Amino acid sequence: MVTQKQLPQTGFFRLPQIIGTKGNPPLIPVSRTTWLNGVKSGKYPKPVKLGARTTGWRVSDIYALIDEIGA
Repeated sequence: MVTQKQLPQTGFFRLPQIIGTKGNPPLIPVSRTTWLNGVKSGKYPKPVKLGARTTGWRVSDIYALIDEIGA
């Protein structure tokens, strides 16, 4: 299991880091569609555009969400 001490304390997470991939355990175990619908509805934090084709979520926002939902 991954703990917050093993993860970055500042910066940004990309979507695969949040919801997980085959080789990467999820921080928040939901599907891509569920995550994007949650962002759209305001349940999950809004992303930040990092480049023309790059989107990320602030690490602090994801940690706050994890603390809020108790994941």
